[in-house]
Amino acid sequence: MTKIQNIKGMRDHLPQAMLLRQHIVGVLTQVAERHGFEPLQTPVVEYAEALEGKLGDDEKLIYRFEDHGGRRLALRYDQTVPLARVVAQYAGQLALPWRRYAYGPSYRGERPARGRYREFYQFDVDIVGSNAPLADAEIVAVLTESLEALGFPGFTTLLNHRQVIGGIARASGLDEAAAGGVYRAIDKFDKLGADGVREELLRSGVAPGAADQILALVQTNGDPGDVLEELSGRLAADARAVAALENLRAVVAGLVEMGVAPERYRVAPRLARGLSYYTGLVFEAITPHWPEGSLLGGGRYDELIGQFAGRPIPTVGLAFGIDRLHDVMEELGLGPRSSTTARAYVTIFGPGQAAASLALARELRAGGVNTLIALDIAAGLGKQLKEADRKGVRFALVLGPDELARGEVIVKDLRGDGQRSVPRTAVLELLRGE
Repeated sequence: MTKIQNIKGMRDHLPQAMLLRQHIVGVLTQVAERHGFEPLQTPVVEYAEALEGKLGDDEKLIYRFEDHGGRRLALRYDQTVPLARVVAQYAGQLALPWRRYAYGPSYRGERPARGRYREFYQFDVDIVGSNAPLADAEIVAVLTESLEALGFPGFTTLLNHRQVIGGIARASGLDEAAAGGVYRAIDKFDKLGADGVREELLRSGVAPGAADQILALVQTNGDPGDVLEELSGRLAADARAVAALENLRAVVAGLVEMGVAPERYRVAPRLARGLSYYTGLVFEAITPHWPEGSLLGGGRYDELIGQFAGRPIPTVGLAFGIDRLHDVMEELGLGPRSSTTARAYVTIFGPGQAAASLALARELRAGGVNTLIALDIAAGLGKQLKEADRKGVRFALVLGPDELARGEVIVKDLRGDGQRSVPRTAVLELLRGE
C-alpha cells in the first residue's frame, strides 16, 4: 500500500461516532423487545446460490468470492434473505408467528454516496408466519415508536401496496410484463420528479396517454381515507387492486387502534420500493431533514421464505439503516454527544495517595459510575487534569494529603461549573445524581 486508508465506501467509526451508534441500537432494541421481538444473529457469509435470484436488478451488487475449497460464497446483501434461510433451516424450532430482530453489517458493491455505503449496518425487525394486517400495522408502529424515541422531528411514513401500482399499470392499459417497468420508474419518483418519471415510462415503451394516466393516479394525495376512496373508484375493475386497497384500509385501522398519531403516516400510491421480493404492503419513512430519500423502509414479502422452505410463509418487516440514522442524527444534534464512556477521572496526587485514589475508583465503578484512573503518577496533577479534559470526561476527582486528612474529595466539573469539596462518603451519590 502506498497510502494507509480504509476501503472506499467502508468507514471507521471512532469513539464519538460509536457512542451515538450504540445509543441508536440500544433504543431500537428496547422498542423491539417491548413488542416481544426476539434476537437473531446470522453469519455475514452465505452460499452465493442462497442470495442469487432473490434481488432482481440489484443482484449485480452482491460481493461474491470462492474460498480455499472452491465453494462459491457471498457477503450478505441484507439480513432478509438470511432470515428466509434460517426459517427454512430451523422450521421445527421456531414457533410461528415469530417476531425477530437482528443487527449487523451487510455489503453491497455500489457507488458510495451520502448515506449510502458499501459496508453498512442494519437493524431488522420482522414478523414471520402471519398474513394479518395487524402484523403490518405493528411493524409500522415499531418504526414510529423507534423514530420518536430517537428524537426524530417531522417524519412521516408513506404506505402503499405493490398491487396498487400493479392495478394502476393495468388500468392504464399495460399488461403484466410491462408492470415491472412501471415499478422501476415509479421507484425513482422522489429523485426524478413527475417529468423525469414520465420520461422513464416513455423510454420503457409506455404510450404517452398511459404514462399521463399512471402519473395522475400515483400522485393522488390527501387524508388516508380519502386517498383510498379515490383509488377504489378509479381501480374498481381490477380485483387485485381492490383487494390491496382493502388490505391498506385494514392496516390503517390497525394503526389507529394502536395509537399511532395520524400525522405520522399517509397513503402514497407513488411509493414502489425497488426490491423485487415485496408482495404486499410497502412503506418508507421520510423527513424534510433528509432530502436525499427515505430514512428507512420495508414491506411484506410473502414468497421469499417459501423459496427456501418449500411452502408459503407470509412475512413482513423493516430495516433501520444505522449509518443513515447516525448521519442524520449527527447533523440534527440528536442523541448523546459524548466522546467518552467515562463520567469520572480519578487523579493520583502522588505515590503516597495512590492507594486511596485506586480505592475511590474501585468504589465508583462498583457503584455504576464509569471511571478512568490516572496511569502516570509522575505526570503531575496539572497534566492529569488536561488529559481528563481532552478525553471529554465531565468530573475530575482529586485526593491530596489535605483532602485525605479531612475525609473529603475535590470534585472538579470540567464543563465549567467550578469545583467543590465533598465528603468522601458522598462522592458516589453525587456523581450518580449529576
